Amino acid sequence: MLICDRRKLMHAHLQKLSTCPTLSFKSIMPEPAPTILRFPRRSSADEDPIVITGIGLAASVGATRESVWQAVQAGISGIRRTHALDGVGPLELPCGMIDWLPADSQSLKSVQLSQHIAAEALDDANIQWPSVDRDRFACSISAQFGDIGYLFPEQLAKNVVTGRDWWRQFMPCSASTLVAHEFDLRGPRLCHATACASGLVSTISAARMIQMDQADYALCGAADTVTELVYAAFHRMGVLSTGPEASSACRPFDVTRNGFVMGEGGAMLVLEKRSHAMARGAKIYAELAASQMLGQAHHVTGLDGEAETLTRLIQDLVRKAGWEDEAPQYVNAHGTGTEQNDISELKALRTALRSQADNLVVSSNKAILGHTINAAGSLELALTALCIRDGFAPPTMHLEQPEAIGNIDCLPGYGQKFELERALKLSLAFGGHLVGMALRRCPNSAAQRTALPLAANARIRRSAAASFAVRAA
Repeated sequence: MLICDRRKLMHAHLQKLSTCPTLSFKSIMPEPAPTILRFPRRSSADEDPIVITGIGLAASVGATRESVWQAVQAGISGIRRTHALDGVGPLELPCGMIDWLPADSQSLKSVQLSQHIAAEALDDANIQWPSVDRDRFACSISAQFGDIGYLFPEQLAKNVVTGRDWWRQFMPCSASTLVAHEFDLRGPRLCHATACASGLVSTISAARMIQMDQADYALCGAADTVTELVYAAFHRMGVLSTGPEASSACRPFDVTRNGFVMGEGGAMLVLEKRSHAMARGAKIYAELAASQMLGQAHHVTGLDGEAETLTRLIQDLVRKAGWEDEAPQYVNAHGTGTEQNDISELKALRTALRSQADNLVVSSNKAILGHTINAAGSLELALTALCIRDGFAPPTMHLEQPEAIGNIDCLPGYGQKFELERALKLSLAFGGHLVGMALRRCPNSAAQRTALPLAANARIRRSAAASFAVRAA
């Protein structure tokens, strides 16, 4: 009874308060003003673009950035047939295999390679580590095929003998984790698995971390090596070239192509804002002018023959970079040497750029390095930055009968030296992933990296007016 009376009194009191013209619940207990959390203001790309200040690069043709770049200039192929000592199974098909990396029974080859190129990139960026806040140094490294040796009895037996713990490198993000640990990078840590577009996606994500003020620097990229399971899977799909000659088996944009060639290699880049780089006196390879990601809702492994989405991606890249009037001068193509890929890229470039494609030059590095799968975007983006530094678009080797579609100059056999200001890198991946990035030369000549002399044996087109032969339609 007492409880009931108290409730009645309280109810009456509340009713009185609610009808009082000067009193209310809000006046008795005012609500705090809401706190609105805002993202830090992001400078536009034109105000303070993200730039590349360090490059680490390795492939079958070389263990360092400059050795790989000189081999690419000279059109030297690093492709040979695999054999039993490679440890990739019984297949003996053309592949771009790395032979210079010391064997390590405790570490995956792909992890070793990641650490190797990361060290070169960080050294090249000339970072003064005592002044660096390592909690603001991001690491964005693409996924790799983890250690699955436990699936194979022979490898499992070797692990027992060597004491190798396969589970330490089992996760696809193992390389990102181990590289960040080795160099004590404690900022945002990312790992993407978007097949052959992974390298570019990792770079775009790293740039966004800096733009969102979550990092001052970012180490980004990818490395990949040939593994028995993936090698066999591609062979069963019927997409790998069988030759006949191993060194020239990959023939992008050639009508006689017969498949792609797997390769080993990768690249790491150091990114930061242009203002940050200039303040510390760093030299710049190139600026990230724009990026774009789209997806084809078509097929898990096939490409849309009309290339409508890829055309849109190129148009978006050009628009976002502000190049509608100038147009890109060079495109580092995905260029796998498969019919679907080659035709799609050429058709999209012509449709997107129209008459501007008449002055465009295109090349594929896969002809001599092979397809490094998850690392392809990073490796070829790094080479595109070196193209801008030295003013040279490298040749597409083994291209003797150019594809007529698009009527585009794919630099058969010889590269072109010119003042290179604007370039695109494209990646087309299984799963419908389409990714592109636009690079431009730094407008501040004092901050731009100084061009290095081309290799003595660089394959240079001697006449600027030299045209390329096209197959009769």
